[in-house]
Amino acid sequence: MNIIYIHGLDSDANSIKGSLLEEYCRQYDPDIKVLRPDLNKTPNQVFDQMLSLIDSVASKDTYGQDTVLVGSSLGGYFATLLSNHTGCPALLLNPSIQPHQTLQRFKHSAETKDESAKNEASEVLYTTSGGWRITNADLEWFACHQLSSLNYPKKVVALIKEGDELLNSSLSANFYREQGATVDMQKGGDHRFSDFKTQLPKVIEVIQQVVKGRLV
Repeated sequence: MNIIYIHGLDSDANSIKGSLLEEYCRQYDPDIKVLRPDLNKTPNQVFDQMLSLIDSVASKDTYGQDTVLVGSSLGGYFATLLSNHTGCPALLLNPSIQPHQTLQRFKHSAETKDESAKNEASEVLYTTSGGWRITNADLEWFACHQLSSLNYPKKVVALIKEGDELLNSSLSANFYREQGATVDMQKGGDHRFSDFKTQLPKVIEVIQQVVKGRLV
């Protein structure tokens, strides 16, 4: 089985959670291969890159079953979008469901000497630590690709921390519940899912269950 870890904003291929996941699988479940692509690109490029990656690793006979998407924060948004498109199971960690809105904070805080350039598609609003230069065009892409439904809700599991200080955890939980996905709402915690290491045995168990269609 393949797991593709989709990192969040201001992260990269060397993200802590992705690295912990790969190390855990290497030690305890070596039949699972973890891929950690760097996705500091425009959302359109990320989507196309991920589709190509899924196509390259997924078995033609079990397409959408032998490859699982694990996405954190903005990565959870992409994992949901890609699951809708491919049928791949997805495990989400504090997923972002409205990046077209939440990333507006960069637009509001952007400083530019040329006031007339503020609404130009190419204006850089924020540069992530990994080098993605977020522009108005990116926000428009997210607005055109909003999450409104789940095509394969029984293949989606969301682990959400009530203590998420960055995203509205209740909003995310309600969306996935209403769509029929499995939601594990956990008390406390934070946006970074700081206790991810201790939850790895549970994470792998959940992934194996959802792949086998055993989650109710």
